[in-house]
Amino acid sequence: MEKYFLAILPPEPIMGQAEAIKLGIKEKFGVKYALKSPAHITLKMPFSYNEVKENVLIDQLKAFASSQKEFALKIGGIATFGNRVIFLNVKKNELLVKLQADLKQFCKKTLLLNDELSDRNFHPHMTLAFKDLKPSVFGEVLEYAKTQSFESEFSVKDLVLLKRVDHRWIAHFRVPFFKSD
Repeated sequence: MEKYFLAILPPEPIMGQAEAIKLGIKEKFGVKYALKSPAHITLKMPFSYNEVKENVLIDQLKAFASSQKEFALKIGGIATFGNRVIFLNVKKNELLVKLQADLKQFCKKTLLLNDELSDRNFHPHMTLAFKDLKPSVFGEVLEYAKTQSFESEFSVKDLVLLKRVDHRWIAHFRVPFFKSD
């Protein structure tokens, strides 16, 4: 069994800007756990899946994506979950909420995956610091992140299957959306 999750990855230069903030946080404060995955917006939390059946998983995701269409997404500003997570905010977007809800149902019915709490309480964001973010430096990291914040918009054209390899998450397979207006 291998670990996977489903997400939206922003294109360059947005990806590079978000990664630069995470790298700056690591260099200034030693907070580095967020660097274990590329900048992303989680759609389905990590799950275990039989690697032998990975092609079946990808085929099923292609079938799901064939009914999805491209949409615009805006990112901007810094926000937090209490004093444990700092992230780039994703602006409210009904098409993103619908995509995640449809994917949640698909994962439950077709892939037979359990709903996680975060699947039911979807709050789209791009994490900059978490897990190894200590309360003693939280305020300083937050202020630094705010000085690095940016506003951007991009077109979501696919979802990405990420896979855990050597204790890091890699973009393993892009599943393009096919539906047109």
